[in-house]
Amino acid sequence: MHGTEKSDSPIVPEKRANKAGKPVAEFVEGRGGNKRNAGLQSTGRTQSREAVSQAQGRIREAVTRNRGEKLTALLHHISVDCLRWSYFELKKTAATGVDGITWRDYGEGLEENLADLHRRIHTGAYRAQPSRRKYIPKANGQQRPLGIAALEDKIVQRAVVAILTPIYDAEFLGFSYGFRPGRSQHDALDALAYGIKVKKINWVLDADISRFFDTISHEWMIRFLAHRIGDKRIV
Repeated sequence: MHGTEKSDSPIVPEKRANKAGKPVAEFVEGRGGNKRNAGLQSTGRTQSREAVSQAQGRIREAVTRNRGEKLTALLHHISVDCLRWSYFELKKTAATGVDGITWRDYGEGLEENLADLHRRIHTGAYRAQPSRRKYIPKANGQQRPLGIAALEDKIVQRAVVAILTPIYDAEFLGFSYGFRPGRSQHDALDALAYGIKVKKINWVLDADISRFFDTISHEWMIRFLAHRIGDKRIV
């Protein structure tokens, strides 16, 4: 489950001068070539993706079998495989949080870092760090505040979303777009363009809820999630 990949050894043997017929530096250093490393990384990503897909399938079956009942055992689905999948789903060039750790920094000792993160999550030792506040200009001249999470927090957040998606996605209507698989903002624009072309449209409403994410009640959100999530370690 936890994979067998290892990061490059921190001990690097002394290099010999390259000569005709002699091994290249990568071989001398005791590590595989770039193609081999890329192959191992690709294999790890594929295995993690399959593990997450299987976990989501089991959750989906439980939701279908026990409609209306609370799900009381979910945390075990956040495995090292799930965390690894989450890591590879992140943008490599995304802005850093208060930790200052980049995607590539964390990947230097990926398996060790993920194992430690997994341990902290399952022992209750994991604590999210504060988000770094950044402001971006809006079309109307105002500024939109953004909260940029630390790298590990992004990993955990993405993993939790993977667990919650099969529980709640089935509850949404087909024309409900947003942060859903196959229902992104780009999909919404495609659906809108298609609808305008094939149907008679009298009006289009363009509305923006002011400061929605900044003002949403966390207490209400937690109570809402608690209707289906009975695992106190998740909510």
